[in-house]
Amino acid sequence: MQQLQDARPVSASRTTLTELMIPSYANFGGKIHGGILLSLMDKVAYACASKHSGAYCVTVSVDNVDFMQPVEVGELISLNASVNYVGKSSMVVGIRVTAENVKERFVKHTNTSYFTMVAKDEEGHPFQVPPLILETQQDVRRFIEARERRRIYFQSRELMQKAKQAFDLQEEVKKLEGERCVLKVTL
Repeated sequence: MQQLQDARPVSASRTTLTELMIPSYANFGGKIHGGILLSLMDKVAYACASKHSGAYCVTVSVDNVDFMQPVEVGELISLNASVNYVGKSSMVVGIRVTAENVKERFVKHTNTSYFTMVAKDEEGHPFQVPPLILETQQDVRRFIEARERRRIYFQSRELMQKAKQAFDLQEEVKKLEGERCVLKVTL
């Protein structure tokens, strides 16, 4: 473990980005386009990770972007981000997105996502980030949950790799019975 004097508390890099949702952000259904929200989540993840690491950071993965409720034109969205976990050069940034209808004084939770960011040095190589000081029970819970999500992610990746290696088209096609697809290929 790195020296405590190098460590930074979760609170030091907590970041909130708030933006008004304007008509040009809307999709054909009149709701805010998911890509706009993803772009804003990426920005707040970058700001949060850079504040913790003191370095340029890149997004290497995004975990579970579920759009739970639509965001409307005219609402204020707030993206609340914190570093939940640190590895050697990577950080998991948790992001909670809420949308506020200021006229009705109503706030709804629309998204939660986890961005894995990697700090880079001037030459573009991975840069070791400071350890994370966990100051609250919530910080500890989030660190442990992020570590577990990471473990499950790598386990899932390994299982998928094994499934790809063992793939037998003739056998797998038999499993399509009852699925909503039509085969128009000779096997």
